[in-house]
Amino acid sequence: MLEGIARDSMTKQATKTLRRDGYLIANIYGKGLENVQAAFKKNVFIKYLRDKTTVAFDVSVEGKTFKVVVQEYQKCPLTSDLLHVDLMVAQPGVRAGYKIPVKTTGTPKGLKNKGLLMINHKRVPVKCTIENLPEDITLEVSQLDTGDNILIRNIDFPAGVDCYLDPRVPVVGVIKAK
Repeated sequence: MLEGIARDSMTKQATKTLRRDGYLIANIYGKGLENVQAAFKKNVFIKYLRDKTTVAFDVSVEGKTFKVVVQEYQKCPLTSDLLHVDLMVAQPGVRAGYKIPVKTTGTPKGLKNKGLLMINHKRVPVKCTIENLPEDITLEVSQLDTGDNILIRNIDFPAGVDCYLDPRVPVVGVIKAK
């Protein structure tokens, strides 16, 4: 479980001080819940996210435990340092928007014909409850030749999971290299 501290002051100076001390600023929110302003040790947070195996994970702030999902993050445009993260509480029985990672298996036929595998969407936005949330979307790409795509409409989502992207949007494809 990831441990964090609650932020008392929301001033610019307090935020700068926390960032200088190696903390990552975070907001924890959810439907019908009061927002929690928190801070996590930046290096510990990044290591924890790299090692996690599920989309939802547990965090603890001031003795309260939340099951959260990373909804959005902000990076510094110059240094690519992580500055801020929004964590949404995954409440049981509440439909919410999540972004599911896309994974590919196999080697496309089109790579032998001087093609390149393009992953257009690394994460697919879906709407579902946390109970129905799949860990990832695994796509078999071994039959793709140059010019072939896997579209949103070609993906079979589990029951209770709705994707609100246009069905004609490509997720994975093989393009011809120049």
